[in-house]
Amino acid sequence: MIDVREITIAKAHDGFKAGRFSAKDLVGIFLDRIATWDKNGPRINSTMALSTTALDEAAALDDYLEEKGEFKGKLHGIPVLVKDQADTEGMVTTYGSSVAKGNVPDEDAFVVAKLKAAGAVILGKTTLSEWASVWFSVNSANNNEFTKNPYNLKHDVGASSGGSGAAVAANFAILAVGEDTGGSIRVPSSFCNIVGLRPTPGLISRTGFCPLIKVQDTPGPMARTVTDCALMLDCMVGFDPKDDFTGVAATAAALGLPKGGSYAAFLTDGLRKIKGARIGVIWQRFGLISDPYGCAVNEVVFAAIKKLQKAGTTFVDISRMDDLDHYMTYPLTYLQRSRSDINSFLATKPHLPQDIADTLPETSDKPYLNFTCAMAHGPKDPKEDPTYLDRILQRDEFKRKIDCLFASMGLDALALPDVRVPPPRFEDAMTGRFNRGGQEDFPTNTFLASIIRHPAISVPAGFTENGLPVGMEFIGLEYQEQSLLELAYGVENIVRARKSPPGLWEGSCCLI
Repeated sequence: MIDVREITIAKAHDGFKAGRFSAKDLVGIFLDRIATWDKNGPRINSTMALSTTALDEAAALDDYLEEKGEFKGKLHGIPVLVKDQADTEGMVTTYGSSVAKGNVPDEDAFVVAKLKAAGAVILGKTTLSEWASVWFSVNSANNNEFTKNPYNLKHDVGASSGGSGAAVAANFAILAVGEDTGGSIRVPSSFCNIVGLRPTPGLISRTGFCPLIKVQDTPGPMARTVTDCALMLDCMVGFDPKDDFTGVAATAAALGLPKGGSYAAFLTDGLRKIKGARIGVIWQRFGLISDPYGCAVNEVVFAAIKKLQKAGTTFVDISRMDDLDHYMTYPLTYLQRSRSDINSFLATKPHLPQDIADTLPETSDKPYLNFTCAMAHGPKDPKEDPTYLDRILQRDEFKRKIDCLFASMGLDALALPDVRVPPPRFEDAMTGRFNRGGQEDFPTNTFLASIIRHPAISVPAGFTENGLPVGMEFIGLEYQEQSLLELAYGVENIVRARKSPPGLWEGSCCLI
């Protein structure tokens, strides 16, 4: 008997090879779990459209293995869910808006096609926030229903890749595709006790993804373990002539990355690496002592740091960086260019509205949507905003400062909490808890890596006294995904903070 909770790629492949179960068996039990726990029962609400062909596709992979005696690829028979921001052939794809409820793409996003080529079985689509732009998990395509946190059903999962985070945490799939512009992979990963990687933008193609800020957008892997995250990344990266940002992927390949031919090639060295690493801790972005929510997160991260220090990791105190708060907000250009970037995508979908401004009011009675509404009614051309050039120049200045900080202090990574609070309650979305002076002020730290376009990974750090997950983020330099994954592997094995959601999930989990 095999328990599919916490099952990994390696364990699934071992089962296929030994004949203990088939890909069709595995896909079937994950679909059963989705039906039992996601669509019914507690109704986690992490998935949207589901595949009607997944079982047949899995059966075809079983036939392939039997006939050829080998796997089709690194993800042979592995159940994967895809954020509903990415075009998926034959499945309703909404981009988080009710205006696209009838949108069924006739081809896959580049990344989805690559995953299928590696043998993955796409189970369906996951929930996201409205136009992937809100920190809460609701969207109009899903009738504004929240996605519930598997660790506490009264709490949110974060956004915008919240459905992917919840589904992986609750064992509805082995892997999920996320997308990260300002933290949309890392925030749900932190809130759902999983691993999520934001790679250097351009390492993975965005073709077929509805954009938010093209210069910051990047798909990325979400998984329960660092190893699975690395193996999934192997199957996502690559040059795409339709996305000129993927010159980054071509450059990485020319540099011989990943070393050893796989981002997982040297993961076991991560234990040695983390013990000898120098990690800069940005204390400035920890929660205030006066904030009980911030203190709850701080305690978890402090405990993780102590475990790593005991193992030998050196943490370097970065107590004050001039103008850090300014640099982490001012260079963001959602209000200047998101309307233009989204509209450029809508232009490829003539059956949908051609201007996001036509899909949203200028102001909303839902506080969590006010920023999205303002974004949707921004300038049609970002150059119309007189601050746009200055924001870009300061963005590049900030990147240089961080690069020099790494070099001058001999750092292997920067570390800080992904978010300065635990997963919020649903009512926080409506009360305006994270609005200050009429402006959105969600306490995330993920903007740092996003603005400078560096890779970052979220790793489970532990749980608050109330049982809410907390993640710890590690930021590297450009093209350092492999190094970050190795460090994260060390953290994962020393801190050991990943655990399956509590007893609610006992049923519908076994293969015989």
